[in-house]
Amino acid sequence: MWRKASAAALLALAVGYFYCGSPDLPEQILQYISLPGFQTSTGSLNSQRSMEQVISAAWDVLITLPTRQWSKVAVGVNACVDVVVSGVGLLQALAVDPGTGLNHEVLHSKEDLREAFIHYMGHGAAAERFFSDKEVFQRIARAAAEYPGAKLYVGGNAALIGQKLATYPDLMVLLCGPVGPKLHEMLDEQIVVPPESLQETDEYHLILEYKAGEQWGSTRAPQANRFIFSHDVSNGEMSSLETFVASLEEFQPELVVLSGLHMMEGQGRELWEERLKEAVSAISDIRKDIPIHLELASMTDRDYMNSIMQEVLPIVSSIGLNEQELLFLSQAGDGPHADLAAWKGIADVGQVSDILLWILEQHGRSDPSSEADLTRIHFHTLAYHVLATVDGYWGNQAAAVMAGARVASSQACGVQSVDVSKVELKAPLQFFSSHSEPREQLSLNAAQPVSVWRRGNVTFHLTPVLVCKRPLRTVGLGDAISAEGLVYSELKTQQPF
Repeated sequence: MWRKASAAALLALAVGYFYCGSPDLPEQILQYISLPGFQTSTGSLNSQRSMEQVISAAWDVLITLPTRQWSKVAVGVNACVDVVVSGVGLLQALAVDPGTGLNHEVLHSKEDLREAFIHYMGHGAAAERFFSDKEVFQRIARAAAEYPGAKLYVGGNAALIGQKLATYPDLMVLLCGPVGPKLHEMLDEQIVVPPESLQETDEYHLILEYKAGEQWGSTRAPQANRFIFSHDVSNGEMSSLETFVASLEEFQPELVVLSGLHMMEGQGRELWEERLKEAVSAISDIRKDIPIHLELASMTDRDYMNSIMQEVLPIVSSIGLNEQELLFLSQAGDGPHADLAAWKGIADVGQVSDILLWILEQHGRSDPSSEADLTRIHFHTLAYHVLATVDGYWGNQAAAVMAGARVASSQACGVQSVDVSKVELKAPLQFFSSHSEPREQLSLNAAQPVSVWRRGNVTFHLTPVLVCKRPLRTVGLGDAISAEGLVYSELKTQQPF
């Protein structure tokens, strides 16, 4: 027993002691150092402990903050208040009677809302719609916020990322976006909101939930789901972007995090084409020595995604995205595995690796002579996360990818730290570095839960996720993952992006 404890303690002491002198030590350990004594101990330990326990314990040893940490981060530009409420209960409170369902692409009235809600409730399907009448929507939003049992949450990628960053007491966070009085009240007091971002009313996104088997009139829900609607013009037009960029000169951030581009998709091609040009111009005005992370989100318009890929990706330093967004990006740009209609089960690691490499080669700086700025991609899916970086720009990426996975495990379960009784391992135990030859076969090592491989001058770090068996709330999980990964990342060189 004491030998096992001594081996684990020795590794923890070694990592902690030498990390100050070499911030890349965790990566060096994982790539180059073999500790037979430790592996023998953990090997016998693994037979007595679950892989989940071993991985969680290894995370606690290996996840260390970088030597140089961000002190100021600016985040923008989508922010709102999410109101989660019983759909049937709210509609009954609005004196709306049940009837037959009918799909509407845009909602213009309470009757349209009732028909669309019943249509999707009857199918047990999720949907999101724009409500065109501002005054009627605001009346519904007030009723929703006051409805018994309604829950209000900080919403919008930028606000959620800001909230996560603000949990670090030494980090000052600037948030630009449409911030109304309720959202301002809900934000962490450590978050600075410039006066230009404050507005008299909040942007509300109403999330109408229904349970499996719930009935309203003749409609019965086959499964639990939600219907989302809003009248969100500010976020839809990214109206805070110019204010955000203008505020950077006074705030002097060391890192900029940008999100909300996906919101413009619903405004129609004519608007997003013009607004995207303005967005590219605004982003280009940010000082070249400040890295920019872009958080992507769900989109359905291939032309719009392709425009973002061609015009925005080359002028940011880092992006965060999930498996649907990664595959759609490849489909929009006719990249690797674009013929896949969707992932079958857990996204194949080799195929994910191929697409990540393609993005960095086509739209990033994997070629030293390229003028593109993109050097880092943080990919997350349910079972595992991957950080792909161009060599020479980012440090501490082993710790960063593990930190993102750890927060996914804890936050989904609604706990402060990973509870191994509430999680399970779903990552593949063996996988390939590519879907085609030449490729390397890799295995998951629970005691050293980061797999590392290189393709050209791009390094990949993969760690499993301990998946929450009964997640309490998954909204904003991707934002928390990206935020945590950024906190644990550092720039290796101070050359301009």
